[in-house]
Amino acid sequence: MWRTPAPRTASARRVVGFAAVIAASVAMTSPVAARSSADPDPNQQKRKVDSQIDQLREDLLDTNADLANAFIALKTTQGKLPGAQAALGRAEAAASRAQTANAIAAQELEVAEANEVKAQDELAATSKEISDSRGEVAQFAAQIYQEQGFGEFDMAMTSTTPQQFADRIALIGTVMDLQGQSMVKLATAKASQTAQEDLLSALRVDSEKAKRKAESTLAAATKARDDATAAKNALDALAAQQTREAATVKAQSEAETKRLNEMQAESTRLGAVIKARAAEALRRAKIAAAANARAKAAAAARAAKQSATSSKSSPKRGRTSSGGSSGGPLSPPTTAGWISSEYGMRLHPNDRVWRLHSGRDYAAPCGTPIRAAAPGTVIESTYRGGYGNRVVVDHGVIGGVHLTTTYNHLQRIRTQSGRVARGTIVGYEGSTGNSSGCHLHFEVYEDGSFVDPRRYL
Repeated sequence: MWRTPAPRTASARRVVGFAAVIAASVAMTSPVAARSSADPDPNQQKRKVDSQIDQLREDLLDTNADLANAFIALKTTQGKLPGAQAALGRAEAAASRAQTANAIAAQELEVAEANEVKAQDELAATSKEISDSRGEVAQFAAQIYQEQGFGEFDMAMTSTTPQQFADRIALIGTVMDLQGQSMVKLATAKASQTAQEDLLSALRVDSEKAKRKAESTLAAATKARDDATAAKNALDALAAQQTREAATVKAQSEAETKRLNEMQAESTRLGAVIKARAAEALRRAKIAAAANARAKAAAAARAAKQSATSSKSSPKRGRTSSGGSSGGPLSPPTTAGWISSEYGMRLHPNDRVWRLHSGRDYAAPCGTPIRAAAPGTVIESTYRGGYGNRVVVDHGVIGGVHLTTTYNHLQRIRTQSGRVARGTIVGYEGSTGNSSGCHLHFEVYEDGSFVDPRRYL
């Protein structure tokens, strides 16, 4: 059980300690705090926090279960925040890359479609040019047919003058030149048309590839944005959960402070009772020792007188004192399980206040029999707040000091009152009162003050 060494200032120190840890916990509720972690590896940081939580479970055995669970839940959530923050960073970076890729793909698709439209326009123009050239050639052929040819013989026979003949011969040359030009133009246009059709086919393939790429990058960008949104929502949920858990820890800490004050008052009360019993037991022991010494002195005086007045020797009848005690050590209250915490000053993991852990903790399964450490009288057996079910045994004066033992957090009390022998079952290990797990908190009082149980075990 946690004890403050100075009861007059314990409450103030506890309040300050709780305020400090709550302030620290609330300060860590912002995602920005997780972002500024000194450990660059979130996984390594989480493993470190998990290890600390395992240690906390041991350190918080003597803490109220509600507070211990709330505090561990808060630490667990804080341990998840760096990983969630890193996941959000990765998701946002992936979304940014995907959006950039999508923008580039969209530009490539736009260029490909523009080139395709341009090629279609050029092919249409070439097709029109071919159509026009074919019209000219057809018109020329029709004219020749109608005029039944331009043979030079016909020209000669129908010409009436030499000048008319020369003009007709020149006209025939011009017409033939125009016909040749039309044919060349038509052949060139057809070649261009074939090339443009091939180019258009290739551009259509490029456009289709660009379209598929744009669709793929758009889907990737959409997924990346969805992942980033999910990561952000997860981080926000953790931050909200941490805020709620910090509030719970704060509320439980205030209740814990009240319980600790009550336990301190109970400890003070029991200490006063035990000191009074110790003083009375020591007073009686001194009276018994003085009476024994006087009896021994009187017996010695009578023996000396008899020796001086009697000339005969007679066997001496010696006396053996039965008033002494064995002075043997205390027996462990249980041999099951393990020692989870020793007596001594401890830094409480929740409120960061140094307190005296006033006994020895034996961690074993709930229901384990707990036995009296020495013969004595049960002076208390009841539920005592943070101590849970408790049995107090007065062992009287042993080796010149008055010893009392207490057995706390019992699942059930078996011995309610009366004398007990060493090894008598006084109760069963449990987790009642200010406890977060099955264990026995075993205390030893020497003349009404706490001492390390190992001194007498």
